[in-house]
This record gives sequence, C-alpha cells and structure tokens, in this order.
Amino acid sequence: MARRYDPERRQRIIDAGIRVVGQKGIAGLSHRTVAAEADVPLGSTTYHFKTLDDLLVAALRQANEGFAKVIASRGGLQDPETDLAAELAGWMGEWLAGDRTGVELEYELYLAALRRPALRPVAAEWASDLAERLSHRTDPVTARALVALMDGICLQVLLTEAPYDEAYARDVLRRVIP
Repeated sequence: MARRYDPERRQRIIDAGIRVVGQKGIAGLSHRTVAAEADVPLGSTTYHFKTLDDLLVAALRQANEGFAKVIASRGGLQDPETDLAAELAGWMGEWLAGDRTGVELEYELYLAALRRPALRPVAAEWASDLAERLSHRTDPVTARALVALMDGICLQVLLTEAPYDEAYARDVLRRVIP
C-alpha cells in the first residue's frame, strides 16, 4: 500500500492534541485520543511524537508563538517613547480578551511543566524570551520581575474569573518599572 503524502499531518496532530487537552485536560491526552481527534492512524501520532511529552512540548511551543504574535503585532517595545507599563497592560488585555479557552489551555500547558520535566525548557524559553525583549527597555532584573508580575496578573484573572482591569495592571507595572 502506498503512503499518502500528507505534509500537514504533524501540524494536525499538534492541533488535535491542543483540542484534546482543551476538552479533557492533560489527563485525557493519549496517542489514541489525539489520533481520533486528528482523524489519523494511531501510528502517525507515535511516528511524529514518540511520547506524549514530545507532543506537549510541541503544543506549548505553538502556544508560546501565539503570545509572541500578540507582542509583535503591537510593536510598542521598539519605540523608546512608548509608555512601557501601558504597552504591557495592553498586551495582557489583548491576550486575555482573545479566546478564553485558548488562554486557559496555554497556562495549563505552561503549568504542566511543574510535573513534566520535558516541558520545563519550553516554559522557561517563553519567560526568557519575554524578559530579553523587555530588557531592551529596562534592566534585566526589572525585566524578569515584569514577566513574573504579568504571569501573576494573568493567573489571577484566569483563576478568579474576574474581569481584566487594564488600569490596575498599568498602575502595578509602573510601580516596578524604574
């Protein structure tokens, strides 16, 4: 039997893995559930991703890229005249105003690194990349503090289901920026 050429299969498997985690949580993720969701043979999932951690790493990388796109689309970090606190508060507002399920999923994958060591480098990449971007506008220690503060604000919004308060975020971020 000839193989069917399917260059998008790997991406469909990642997308299916993200949907499965979004619907059932990480505990509901298996090669079988992902194969069914992606409508591919079970062997395809194990061919592209030997372990579920490999699939979760790919999913977390894709989630990280989504937030990076929000940052890039705004472009305020390049302009030294831009109010940094307002720009960061705006990023969070734009991100949290998007697909809530997607944002929750991104944090679920991010926090899964607590129990899954394979995810830790990818979670750390996100924080390091953002801190590096911010260090062009402030010192590296403040940049890392801003990343931690933004994480905390986003988690509070997600966990309490409170509406995002951009003015509050802007005020708190200004207190950290020298």
